[in-house]
Amino acid sequence: MGNREDLLAGAKRCLIEKGYSRTTARDIATASGVSLAGIGYHFRSKDALMNEVLFEVMREWGDDLAATLTADVKPADVKANTEPLERFEAAWDRVIESFDRLRPLWVTQFELLGQIDHLPDIREQLVAGIQEGRQGLAELFEGIDPAAEPERARLVGTFYQAMLTGFLSQWLIDPDSALSGREVVAALRMVQR
Repeated sequence: MGNREDLLAGAKRCLIEKGYSRTTARDIATASGVSLAGIGYHFRSKDALMNEVLFEVMREWGDDLAATLTADVKPADVKANTEPLERFEAAWDRVIESFDRLRPLWVTQFELLGQIDHLPDIREQLVAGIQEGRQGLAELFEGIDPAAEPERARLVGTFYQAMLTGFLSQWLIDPDSALSGREVVAALRMVQR
């Protein structure tokens, strides 16, 4: 690897271990074995380097979550209306399993939300990710084709995304009390009455 790749790898380790705002240029230089000047030479600034790493990690996280959610799901199952809540329960359990594996990235996402007014580049990326996520969640949980039914996909996807974010925030604070897929389905049935 060259200095640029070493800096990216070091910044990624720092992002996961220390978070976005607590990572300093010196931390990255130490983690990568590259001088501080290398950050400016290859990326112009520590912030530009951290943003590039963050966007890369967010793409990886999105791919990982998509793979987690679609594991063992056949296209015919998604469109079948036999028992949508059973599909939801299984998918939700896979989401919860991903929380622990991806905890550093979830924490980073919440850290960034508190600073979003000061990070326009990150806001732009998060907006794009949210829009893509909504469509994916609508398709996964309800079998909605976003191209055929864009407004329905937006509404349903936004609902699932709000649920995901809300449950995730509770899980980050108190993972022992996190609801299982079965419990979420039971709660949905209770509120439908």
